[in-house]
Amino acid sequence: MIGQENVDILADHSLLLAIPAFLPAVALVALVLFIALRDRRAEKRDNEDAQSDHTEENP
Repeated sequence: MIGQENVDILADHSLLLAIPAFLPAVALVALVLFIALRDRRAEKRDNEDAQSDHTEENP
């Protein structure tokens, strides 16, 4: 087996067949991360607004 000289591996299609299976999973993870980051930024912005309102009321 090791000494065979006339063996040519032309292509390995397993990766091409796996791409359609992994693409939706990667897209879903990206969507979840996008929503989580957006919510964290909105919560941080709301907390900063609440703190600024609180400091303006009590000088």
